[in-house]
Amino acid sequence: MASSPDTASDTTLLKTPLHDLHVELGGRMVPFAGYSMPVQYPSGLMAEHKHTREAAGLFDISHMGQLRLVGPDAAAAFETLMPVDVIGLAPGKQRYGLLLDDNGGILDDLMFFNEGNDSIFVIVNGACKAADIAHITARIGGRCSVQPLPDHALLALQGPQAAGTLARLSPGVERYVFMTGGAVQIGAIPAFVTRSGYTGEDGFEISVAASDADALARLLLAQPEVKPIGLGARNSLRLEAGLCLYGNDIDTSTTPVEASLNWAMQKVRRTGGARAGGFPGADKILTQLAVAGDLAGHVDQKTLTRKRVGLVALERVPVRDGSELQSFEGHPIGKVTSGLLGPTADRPIAMAYVATAFSEPGTRIQAIVRGKPVPMEVTTMPFVPTRYFRG
Repeated sequence: MASSPDTASDTTLLKTPLHDLHVELGGRMVPFAGYSMPVQYPSGLMAEHKHTREAAGLFDISHMGQLRLVGPDAAAAFETLMPVDVIGLAPGKQRYGLLLDDNGGILDDLMFFNEGNDSIFVIVNGACKAADIAHITARIGGRCSVQPLPDHALLALQGPQAAGTLARLSPGVERYVFMTGGAVQIGAIPAFVTRSGYTGEDGFEISVAASDADALARLLLAQPEVKPIGLGARNSLRLEAGLCLYGNDIDTSTTPVEASLNWAMQKVRRTGGARAGGFPGADKILTQLAVAGDLAGHVDQKTLTRKRVGLVALERVPVRDGSELQSFEGHPIGKVTSGLLGPTADRPIAMAYVATAFSEPGTRIQAIVRGKPVPMEVTTMPFVPTRYFRG
């Protein structure tokens, strides 16, 4: 649940409430989702990645969009836009969702939380937020109140020491498990937290009034376990966790099934379920789901032509985004969407779309890097085991 960088000029870039703090801390600022954001701090990407794996890293994700859907029909209305179970999500719990266009393409991936009292809190990607809010308002604004929250900031505290650190400042947050949350006080600052994030590590995402963001960030950074982490390490962490970057790994040209996000579509919305279909692109997606479970057999490759897979290079050569993939006979079979030398995995890893016939784990293919073939193998994801706290 992240989006890819942009190329806007510095004069048009927006700033998060933590912009001055990033500059003060020596952050190297780059354009990202229309904002000026820190890609790394003086310690560098590798150190920041390692620190998040070992202690606790603080990320500014205030470029992302926050909104509420309010009203007795909000859950049912929101469910018409996504192939996920919204109605059945209990109060106090969070779920991953996929906003779809009418062809079943992914407009955005998002998180939503049932606050109770007919209120759903939603977090969308920064580069998509204006379009998402317009889309949601146009489709269901007559059934519920769509309330953007532009005066809110969002921080993520991630890593194995995140829970202990936050509990020191907000006793009781340790009771939350993965994908749950609620309203808390962090020091004297009111906030809303969920035990979630996009690094594969345990941790929290923290929504707070923009006016309190700087004070909260400084309070967290004053804790001995916490260091600021930039977009570079966020990207390497999410890739090792096998998590998609919107605009790279998923977009309107990909369906959830092609993107190997079947797990995000609950049985109740699938064929035979109590509320099957009823979402944009349902016929296409449900047909793809019907054949997706038979990849080892005779898949209808006209229905499901490609799949997102994990890849590891069999030589120590990083394979970057956009690299062409071929069979060993030299036939084009796909393209890398995200790739780097995994700092924790300690080997070149990538995500890619490949022809369905080449999508089974253990399949050998080759990437073309600077005109030369690099052997790769399809593998399961994540590349590094996730450490979400489930109780």
